[in-house]
Amino acid sequence: MSPAELLDLLGRPFMQRALLAALLTGLAAPAIGTFIVQRRLALLGDGIGHVAVTGVALGLLTGTSPTWTAVVVAILGAVLIEVIREKGHTNGDVALALLFYGGLAGGVLITGLAGDGAAGLQVYLFGSVTSISSTEVWYTAGLALVVLTLTLGLLPQLFAVASDPEFAKVAGLRVRAYNLLVAVLAAVSVTVAMRTVGLLLVSALMVVPVATSQQLARSFRSTLLWAMVLGGVAAVGGLVVAAWLSARATVAPGPSIVLLALAMFAATWPVGVWLRRRRRLAEPFPALGTGTSGPHEVDEHPHQHGDDCGHPAVPHDDHLDYVHDGHRHAPHGEHYDEH
Repeated sequence: MSPAELLDLLGRPFMQRALLAALLTGLAAPAIGTFIVQRRLALLGDGIGHVAVTGVALGLLTGTSPTWTAVVVAILGAVLIEVIREKGHTNGDVALALLFYGGLAGGVLITGLAGDGAAGLQVYLFGSVTSISSTEVWYTAGLALVVLTLTLGLLPQLFAVASDPEFAKVAGLRVRAYNLLVAVLAAVSVTVAMRTVGLLLVSALMVVPVATSQQLARSFRSTLLWAMVLGGVAAVGGLVVAAWLSARATVAPGPSIVLLALAMFAATWPVGVWLRRRRRLAEPFPALGTGTSGPHEVDEHPHQHGDDCGHPAVPHDDHLDYVHDGHRHAPHGEHYDEH
């Protein structure tokens, strides 16, 4: 396909709707995915995606919008997953696996009862963003706006809960409520992305841009912002690549989006290794005088050592003697006759 033909294709209404939906998905999925990765629950999106298949099937069976039935079932599944995870039973992972596979199997069964078969589920399993309607674009925009507003508006609280739940609880935050909120937002993000990358690949768009951003960013806030940027680039770029290749073969946008995101990670991984090595060489040890009070953090104190000590006075604990430069020193107010 020539550049002129590609521009003509991108200017058509259905491609403009697809580009907008892809951009919204690329922004929303990594935004909540950053907190999921921080909590070491990278496969949570994959599990919710399996459960959402049942929601899509219920929509096909009842003749209602599969998007909204998927939202409801995905939220219920996310809450159940979070409750099971919070209980911390030894068989919790088995229960989650049963829930995941049950959601997928139930979706396929209900779709068959609806008379659509596996073909009716195909666009939701692997995505079909080019066939998205104007109404579905509005649904996607509204759900993505909810995810972005709550994620960015509650950034300090969600970060505290995701990083150190015990500290957040002591600080007065409702840890359980915020964990449930993250699970619910993840469920909404899954349904936002199901027409773009599909329910089986949605977890990649929630995790891979975050992993790529972690190679370059040094703070959590910058990681989140860069993940959103990279997610948007991957979603829009993957759609454009699929459109360009459509002249030679049938290429689904979902896989091309995920593969582009993985290629971005592979390209930045050596840079991340080099940056981390450079930081370790630049600051091999913490700077003196920046931490809590310790034995070697300031240059002067009123304690006097012996005449032949041979080094400047160094502060130390008032109740413990210590060894410095091969000499043993006494607590404040005392000194040993021999070093």
